[in-house]
Amino acid sequence: MTTRFRAAQLSLAAFAAVLACAPLVWAQVSSTPPTQTVFEPGEPVEQPLPYSHKLHVGLGLKCRECHTIPDPGDFATYPPESKCATCHVAVKTDSPHIQTLMAAAEAGKPIEWNRVYQVPEYVYFSHAVHVIDAEFECAECHGDVGSREVLFQEKPISMYSCMGCHTRHDAPNDCELCHDTH
Repeated sequence: MTTRFRAAQLSLAAFAAVLACAPLVWAQVSSTPPTQTVFEPGEPVEQPLPYSHKLHVGLGLKCRECHTIPDPGDFATYPPESKCATCHVAVKTDSPHIQTLMAAAEAGKPIEWNRVYQVPEYVYFSHAVHVIDAEFECAECHGDVGSREVLFQEKPISMYSCMGCHTRHDAPNDCELCHDTH
């Protein structure tokens, strides 16, 4: 009878443990995946010097003329001040902002532009893969920058939006593609 009593106690304890864990298991099994959050465009990002993409694109400049993608292609660059100086040596020279730009160009000191888009540190993104290899237009991720006087984050760069883009373009969505899983 002692063995039966202990077996009954163990069965009762196991049953109680299952009952205690059931709500947690049910919550996991029945939960729905998170939904996409509504993206709200950001505020204009203040820059050290005013710059109108609208004006410069209107003059015929293309994104990659100023924002190069050097090897290995992970980042698009800010234009060197010497690039701006090629025109501004004779254009709008009386502007205090252009004078600041020209002084930086002469000193070889870069203007510290403030980033508008930034993926998290744990995410790998290659501009070369997207812009050079896949031939996407910059506007795909950055919005209609060419019509902007000032820039703001107008497109989401969340995992949800990137995976949606990959799905639309039949690109892989494997975790290791953008995340170091080791």
